[in-house]
Amino acid sequence: MNAALPAPMDVKLMNLTASVLFTGVIVVALAALLWWAVRHPLFAIGGISVQGDLVHNNVVTLRANVAPKLDGNFFTVDLGKTRNAFEAVPWVRRALVRREFPNRLKVVLQEHQVAAFWGSEGDSRLISTLGEVFEANIGEVELDDLPRLAGPQGQAAQVLAMYRALAPLFVPLDTSLDQLELTSRGGWRARTDAGAVIELGSGTVQELSARTERFVHTLTQIAARHGRSADAVETADLRYGEGYALRLRGVTTLTAQPKK
Repeated sequence: MNAALPAPMDVKLMNLTASVLFTGVIVVALAALLWWAVRHPLFAIGGISVQGDLVHNNVVTLRANVAPKLDGNFFTVDLGKTRNAFEAVPWVRRALVRREFPNRLKVVLQEHQVAAFWGSEGDSRLISTLGEVFEANIGEVELDDLPRLAGPQGQAAQVLAMYRALAPLFVPLDTSLDQLELTSRGGWRARTDAGAVIELGSGTVQELSARTERFVHTLTQIAARHGRSADAVETADLRYGEGYALRLRGVTTLTAQPKK
C-alpha cells in the first residue's frame, strides 16, 4: 500500500487561513455579544437586596445612599467598590456582595456590636466586641452603662481584654469599673462608677488581677478601721509590692497592709 502523500503547501496554507478566519469570526461574534450585553437595558442594575442583622441601619436608607455610587451594569459593576461603599456606612463592619442574574446585587451586612466607648470624653469612637475601633454617632448608642476605654493606637483589643478580666473582680465591692486606660508608658489606670481613681501599674493580666483581688478583698476592712465604707475611696495606688496606698474622703493618705 502506498503511503499517503503530504498535502501540498497551498492546501496547508488554505487550511491555516480558513482556521484563522473562523477563529476571527468567533472572536468578533463574542465581542459583539458582549457589547450587546453591556449596553442592553435588561442587564442594568435593577435592584439591591440587603440582608443581615441590622440594628443601627435601615435597609431602604442604605440602598438609597449606596445605589447612586454604583457604576456599570450587572456585568461591569465593580463588586470591590460596591463593598467599600457599604462598609463606609456607620456601624457596618463587613459587607459581602455578589451578583444575582440577570440584574440584581445581593448584599449581606454585618454590623459592629459595641462593647465600650473608646478614647477621651467626647470622642465619637467606639470599640466593638471584637476589639475593633470604629466611628459612629454616639447618640445612637442606647447602653448608658458602657465603660470608657482608652489607650495607644492599635491597643484597643488589649485594653478590652484587660477590662474583661478586671471588671468582674469589683463585684464584691458593689461597684463597677467605669473607665480603664493604658497609658503611653504601659501603666494601667482605672476609675470606678463611684469616682475612685486606681493606679494599677504595669504587668500582665495575671499580675494586675492579683493586685486587684488583694485590693478588693481587704478594702472594706481597711476603710472600716477609719469609719468609712468602700465607696469612700478617692484614690488607690496598687503599685506596691505587699500593699497599696489609699486615700479615703476625710482621711489622710495611708498605706494598707493586708492581713495574712
